[in-house]
Amino acid sequence: MKAIVFRHYGPPEVLKLEEVTKPIPKNNEILIKINATAVNSGDWKIRKADPWGVRLFFGLTKPKINTLGVVFSGEVESIGAAVTLFKIGDQVFGHTDMSFGTYAEYKCMPQNGSLAIKPASISHAEAAVIPFGALTALHFIKKANLKQGQKILIVGASGAVGTAAVQLAKSFGAIVTGVCSTANSTFVKSLGADEVIDYTKEDFTKNGEIYDVVFDTVNTISVLRSLKSLHQKGSLILSAAMTKQMLQGFWTSIMTNIKVHTGMIIHNAEAMDFLKQLIETGKLKAVIDRTYSLEQVAEAHRYVELGHKKGNVVIKITD
Repeated sequence: MKAIVFRHYGPPEVLKLEEVTKPIPKNNEILIKINATAVNSGDWKIRKADPWGVRLFFGLTKPKINTLGVVFSGEVESIGAAVTLFKIGDQVFGHTDMSFGTYAEYKCMPQNGSLAIKPASISHAEAAVIPFGALTALHFIKKANLKQGQKILIVGASGAVGTAAVQLAKSFGAIVTGVCSTANSTFVKSLGADEVIDYTKEDFTKNGEIYDVVFDTVNTISVLRSLKSLHQKGSLILSAAMTKQMLQGFWTSIMTNIKVHTGMIIHNAEAMDFLKQLIETGKLKAVIDRTYSLEQVAEAHRYVELGHKKGNVVIKITD
């Protein structure tokens, strides 16, 4: 099968299209013919080993994983002998957790992994881009115990996690303020945000507003300055935190009554089924910025790394 392989950390050019062995499903696995995947921020950070700490998890001198990609939508082509939850021909979408490998024509997944039947109302491209941002946003919104009528501020509201967070927070009945650029203000409003703050014109930490939850999806806020915008017993979500922000969050949780949420994200089939229901009821929609072919993955990485994408970038693998 065709797959995008990288054997060294570096620029987008390290991503090469190669012929590799097609996987065979184990007893409890399904083999998925992938129609579409996506390029997300985590992909280029691993490819580039940026920050350097990536090497501690994925290989000091060279990557332990050779094919990136964590989301997918496609069709079940074959199943293992013990599989009961899916059948050949099922249209499925999901997240590989930490097994990666969706920059390829095929991927094996355990039947009890983070996947679900694709809603018939959306395309494979739309289905593929939803899990990365939506599973991340759902995990942290639930950790923060967001309730109806509470006020949440979402920083980076036009990105993959941000666009999902705006929609999910509205589905929970929250009052949503999105922070984004001038160019994306109208777009974020269209997703359901009650208010939008243009960060090029206004600093949310200086406007006097107080929120129950502040959700930084892009690792751009000052943790210490943002505290003045939170209720004394509010929640601060740092979904994209690096070492400095994590340390600030740690001390904040010790020295104040504010709850700080960061760290690993838990994915499962239950969360995927929840997202599927939201899609089917029109409460969660895919946001696609650009679409590339498998052969254009390096170009897609180059674009995503710029940090200006609106929503998600699709990699179309098969028709």
